[in-house]
Amino acid sequence: MTINQPGAIDQLRVTPDDLSGPQIRALLAAHHAEMSAASPAESMHALDLTALRDPAITVWSAWSGDDLVGCGAMKELDPEHAEIKSMRTAADHTGRGVAATVLTHLVAVARERGYRRLSLETGTEDLFAPARRLYLRHGFTECGPFGSYRLDPLSQFFTLDLERC
Repeated sequence: MTINQPGAIDQLRVTPDDLSGPQIRALLAAHHAEMSAASPAESMHALDLTALRDPAITVWSAWSGDDLVGCGAMKELDPEHAEIKSMRTAADHTGRGVAATVLTHLVAVARERGYRRLSLETGTEDLFAPARRLYLRHGFTECGPFGSYRLDPLSQFFTLDLERC
């Protein structure tokens, strides 16, 4: 998959990941640590490596050559609804189209799997503003809590109706 924007990374590959490599483990550990620091425990929904090994979750890593530049995961909530989890761009690759490429891949896989809806939870703090903009640019709309989530002033929920777009 090639990204066509200024400063973009050429030839980005998005592949399934078994979470065994040191690069993906380090990226996800950094993600979990940052999310833990940014949100109180009751509002932090990032999954650790053990939780990401749930059979209902598939993780993908994004590579530019031998460099891990990002990742994303999808959790099946039911046969028609999935949730995006663990979207992360490596710190030295932000603003280069990695997240958009991973998100496009996740949406395509969700369609292939026959899901009718793809949802996600992210934070309301400024740290999460780029993520919220990304999801809105890709057709997601705000929604209420889904799955086991509850209303929380530190959580914002989005969904994409895969049958309408």
